[in-house]
Amino acid sequence: MNLDFKSLPKAETHVHLEGCFDVSTIVELARENSLQLPRPETDLLKFSGLAEFLDFLDFICGLSRTKDQLAKAAYAFSKRLKDSGIGYADLIVNPTHWKLWRNDLASFIDGLDAGFRAAEQEGMPPVGLCISLLRQQTGEEALELVDMLTQFRHPRVVALSIDGNEMTAGRTGPRFADAFRRAGLAGFKKTVHAGESSGPEGIRDAIFLLEADRIDHGVRAVEDSDLIKVLRDRQVPLGICPTSNIVLGLYKSLEEHPIDTLRKAGVPVSVNTDDPALLQIGLVDEFERCATTFGWDKATCCAVAETSIRASFANQDVKTQLLGDLQGWMSEGFARV
Repeated sequence: MNLDFKSLPKAETHVHLEGCFDVSTIVELARENSLQLPRPETDLLKFSGLAEFLDFLDFICGLSRTKDQLAKAAYAFSKRLKDSGIGYADLIVNPTHWKLWRNDLASFIDGLDAGFRAAEQEGMPPVGLCISLLRQQTGEEALELVDMLTQFRHPRVVALSIDGNEMTAGRTGPRFADAFRRAGLAGFKKTVHAGESSGPEGIRDAIFLLEADRIDHGVRAVEDSDLIKVLRDRQVPLGICPTSNIVLGLYKSLEEHPIDTLRKAGVPVSVNTDDPALLQIGLVDEFERCATTFGWDKATCCAVAETSIRASFANQDVKTQLLGDLQGWMSEGFARV
């Protein structure tokens, strides 16, 4: 059965603004700022692994030096959502990558918000911001970030996140437990990168120490049958990014990827892009590849899309609208044209 995955009502819960700058934009911003590219343009998106990839994010984010440039990046992200038929996104942004804005978080968020508001006024999908800690930060820095977010109370900010290379940072759950507890008490949702470069132990910390509402990646739970039961019984959703896991060397092919194994075990999973421009992927293609590889029928695709909507931090009105649209998609169906 050929399905039109662009028209499939869905949300995206695991995507980073830092990974949404395409090559032409990177080249243009570097030229505007009179900066040399770190390697030839033809090789910009070739990465040896996660560490090199994260270093490149720092370079990209250093190119946005004005509020107008931030607004343009936000607007371009919203347009990317619309072009993929995405009805809402939780967008992860890590201030540590944006070196010129690290000490002015309020202006940083305001700049992005201006772009999102402009896009929404033109009918593009709503976006929530998940402000992320870097694993290498201290517990004191984490508490300071939560206190700032609590003081700002910007309506665009929906969650506290944490990302970064788990392998190089080591175990960080205990270090950030107080910050995540404080964020929860302040009314923020909590999402945690875990089970990518770390094994199942990182996922356990995300659940039991950080009390995550959602886990980004989480795929290495497949290595621990008891942990799979915990995820299933607690219905902790995983924001999975299959192509990202393959490009960055976690799995050799989509056929080896555990997303379908986890789904069949009763773990709530959604399909996401992680860093779509840098990894040269889109959510429509990601759905199509998974459906083809794992033999997902229409009902399965709907179930995965439903997880993305329910696991998102969208307000209830947005969720209700998307879930209603999804029910219509399931009952009517759309043939690919």
